[in-house]
Amino acid sequence: MRAFAERLIAHETLRDNASGNKTPLAILVDDRLRPHLRTLMGNVGFRALLSRALALASAEVPWLRAVHVKADGALEGLDEFGAPVQPTALFEGSVVLLAQVLGLLVAFIGENMTLRLMREVWPKLTFSGLDLGAGDTDEKKQIVRLNANRQKKP
Repeated sequence: MRAFAERLIAHETLRDNASGNKTPLAILVDDRLRPHLRTLMGNVGFRALLSRALALASAEVPWLRAVHVKADGALEGLDEFGAPVQPTALFEGSVVLLAQVLGLLVAFIGENMTLRLMREVWPKLTFSGLDLGAGDTDEKKQIVRLNANRQKKP
């Protein structure tokens, strides 16, 4: 998931640099994904997904603890740090957050639907050779457990 997240953020960074926009990477990706995911799961579902991904990412990237999901699903709190976040830390936090969002999407709607959604959001990006199911062992175990639990419920 991280490699895929890095690829998407690198694509957005190139686009961002070309337009002269200085929006933080996580917000850029959030703004690109939000309309599509809200159509798929509604505003409340999108907020829940992003909040969960943020909670998971915060465990790995401490500065993300200052970030919160607003009622409309936008991220806030990036400007509340005592000192600005270094670009490398911003990139890493953005990658971790996006990887968590993608991992949750794969767990809830499956790899094929997630890839279809990513192709809608980023139509010019090549997705060939991408295997979203090729995560690390813990990630695969978590997805298998989630799918097994979902199948057990009537």
